[in-house]
Amino acid sequence: MRTGTAPDAPAPRAARRPGAPRWSGVRRCLAAVRAVRLLAAVAPLLRPLVRPHRRPAPAGPSRPDQLRALVAVLDEAVAAQTPADEAVAACGEPGPLSRGTARDCGLQSITLHRLRTRLQDLRTTDPDLMAAQARAARLLAYDLWMLRASMNLAFTARPVDRTEAARLRLNGLGRPADDLRRLRDTLRTELP
Repeated sequence: MRTGTAPDAPAPRAARRPGAPRWSGVRRCLAAVRAVRLLAAVAPLLRPLVRPHRRPAPAGPSRPDQLRALVAVLDEAVAAQTPADEAVAACGEPGPLSRGTARDCGLQSITLHRLRTRLQDLRTTDPDLMAAQARAARLLAYDLWMLRASMNLAFTARPVDRTEAARLRLNGLGRPADDLRRLRDTLRTELP
């Protein structure tokens, strides 16, 4: 039999120096908390020395620039209304409809949807222009709805007398198209 320590026994602890403080787990945590608080108090004072001063955010576009951008999109939307109006009117013609009518409605729907998206993506900050932008977006949404409704009426799988009568009354986009044109004309008079 051997004498001494067993091979699985832990190593003996180092003796504490006389006069050294005895740190317990709680005291170590309190010291760490104090150190973090000290760093938090000193960090704002050191930050300007460490990182350069931030540049101010660039100013948004001026009102005339916002107005020009809005009018440019509205010009395209008004120009796109003529073929969309013709496509809706073609859905209301009596007799069988051609595939070209469906294709024209689909293309005009895509065009108006893209214009509406471009209109909504404009970064307007002026309250009057924001109101005009929202109104124009609603009017384009009506045009999109009208195209979709006319396609649904014209190319239904089971036509009935009631839907056929509603289809035959289709003759274009109607008053909201005129309202969009008037809105564009009003904003165009404000251009410098």
